Amino acid sequence: MSAMSSREASPDTTPAPTSLLKYPSFVWLWFTRTTTNGAFHMQGVAVGWQLYEMTGNPIDLGIVGFIQFLPLVVLNLVVGQVTDRYDRRVIMRNCQIVKVAMVGLLALGSAMGWLTREWMFALLLVASTARAFEMPSMQALIPSIVPVALLPRAIAAAATAQQTAIISGPAIGGMLYVLGGPVTVYTTCAVIYAVAAVLVSLIKLIKDKQDKRPITLESVFAGFSFIWNRKVLLGVMSLDLFVVLVGGITALLPIFAKDILETGPWGLGLLRSAPAIGALTASVVLARWSIEARAGTIMFLSVAAFGVSISVFSLSTSLILSLVALAGYGAADAISVVIRHSMVQTRTPTDMLGRVITVNSMFTGSSGSLGEFRAGLMAAWLGVVPAALIGGIGAIAVVFIWMRVFPEIARIDKLTSEEERR
Repeated sequence: MSAMSSREASPDTTPAPTSLLKYPSFVWLWFTRTTTNGAFHMQGVAVGWQLYEMTGNPIDLGIVGFIQFLPLVVLNLVVGQVTDRYDRRVIMRNCQIVKVAMVGLLALGSAMGWLTREWMFALLLVASTARAFEMPSMQALIPSIVPVALLPRAIAAAATAQQTAIISGPAIGGMLYVLGGPVTVYTTCAVIYAVAAVLVSLIKLIKDKQDKRPITLESVFAGFSFIWNRKVLLGVMSLDLFVVLVGGITALLPIFAKDILETGPWGLGLLRSAPAIGALTASVVLARWSIEARAGTIMFLSVAAFGVSISVFSLSTSLILSLVALAGYGAADAISVVIRHSMVQTRTPTDMLGRVITVNSMFTGSSGSLGEFRAGLMAAWLGVVPAALIGGIGAIAVVFIWMRVFPEIARIDKLTSEEERR
């Protein structure tokens, strides 16, 4: 990848501003994250609907999900190396350009009638590969554009971008599909990805450090080794891994909507939106008022609340109560994510942050997929209510186990640890 000329400002001895709006590069990154993730979810609506109309086979929809997840696992070690050895802005910009080309071909194929199932899978695989490089680079860039003291608030603000995209992207994509079909959606996504590429070019760094050491077997697995040798990082990442593994319930929402709550597709839509609304609310609050003390304890409490929310949802027969429980589920998860990401990013050197974040992304991605599989399998064996309830109780049990195995997490007071990052 080419090197981007950078005019980074030299370190300033004056007190850092306390508002993220004082850092234009973070604002550009926030808009980039919002627009590109929103376009991704718009694209997902169009792909799912068009593919199902094309083949009528539900398995094809599962293949799309597998294709989107596969590159992050297969290319994990490569992604980590690239993220730490090249300008992360260049990586993000190049990934946007690749996605413009791929979604443009989806639009062209749809308009001219040559887009087949196989072509769609191939184009999505290339676009998903670009996204596998893009997302860790986007996360790892944050510590290079804001001071360490503002990092927790920056991570929370970045989470609002993600949740805004999750809430608005599918709705906009569905509306555009109704108005103009898949060509309109794909063309709009191509324009958005192009705009995101321009926004990335506006980002300036206040600090940066790339890994220039020769590539060795040790450096390739450095992310895994770094996490394994630091109990705090190992503890917070493995906590998320196992809680999501036992507590995933998204796959069960259609069953709850139809059989338990006796509602229709509109009710399912509300159920799917509720966690994102709760997460967005919590992220906005944390972006304004960051956690200043007892961060480790608050993280354990938020994960326990995650399990309690699942349990309440599993036993609810009221749509209103179910929506409240799912909003709490999303809010608790958002608090945990902000704390975990803050701990990881302030305790990892900048020159290997990409490898550590890539490993973390692989864990969270795999636990989400396996968690949904666990929920579906248990629902088939035991019924949907026991499957969800066991997930909620299991998540709470994991919290108590991790408090015993990793007591140093509960002793963490501040989210930021500038000394450990140096």
